Amino acid sequence: QVQLVESGGGLVQAGGSLRLSCAASGRTLSTRAMGWFRQEPGEEREFVAAITWNGGTTYYADSVKGRFTISRDNAKNTVYLQMTSLKPEDTAVYYCAADPDLYQTRVRVRPREYVFWGRGTQVTVSS
Repeated sequence: QVQLVESGGGLVQAGGSLRLSCAASGRTLSTRAMGWFRQEPGEEREFVAAITWNGGTTYYADSVKGRFTISRDNAKNTVYLQMTSLKPEDTAVYYCAADPDLYQTRVRVRPREYVFWGRGTQVTVSS
């Protein structure tokens, strides 16, 4: 079982930055592709970014491309989401997720393709 814990969320003004972290316990993340998703109340969970197990490939939703950066430090068993130029529409609960397969070399963008999830961290961007 992979247990994920997100941190780094908070309240920030529009134009500001936050860095989210996703740490794993139980099993290592270093062999799994990872994804970040977000969800607003009453809405479906939305893909934000993903990264392959070795960091060789990243992929972003159009809405965050150029503003968000996903990265990982396998030695620390942690994945990050650096968010800059934040907008009020980025307000959501942000979740990290781990790929069900090891050494996955393609990124997944559908929530149902992931099996391990954290509990989320709230990001609120004020205008």
